[in-house]
Amino acid sequence: MGLLKEFKEFALKGNVMDMAVGVLIGGAFSAIVTALTTDFINPLIASIGGAEIAGLIRLPWVDYSGLDVETATSLSLNYGDFITAIINFLIIAVILFILIKSMNKLMTLGKKKEEEEAPAEPSDEVKLLTEIKDLLAEKK
Repeated sequence: MGLLKEFKEFALKGNVMDMAVGVLIGGAFSAIVTALTTDFINPLIASIGGAEIAGLIRLPWVDYSGLDVETATSLSLNYGDFITAIINFLIIAVILFILIKSMNKLMTLGKKKEEEEAPAEPSDEVKLLTEIKDLLAEKK
């Protein structure tokens, strides 16, 4: 029973729930970036460098005669897919970098505002004078 209770406490902690939400949003974001590269960036690359940029390399030791397109593709090096994966990674990395940098900037702005709003601590001389004033007020 103790193990179940510990697991429940662990699973319901804020950090675990935040991480789960982040993973789900990351998956959805990854799908958006994949669609962007597949539907927009790859056609642009193919139009600039021709269809070969998004293509494949046929292996010299494989006999492609008589194979359908799908089988021939599966027996080739598909560097276009690799380039797409690299572009996806770079887009996600840049966006995450900008997002984290922005969040850090917001966090430091919030801390600076709190520091500015907090009253400055009085100097030692002011503390001493306040104590003397309090002692004199007690004697009266």
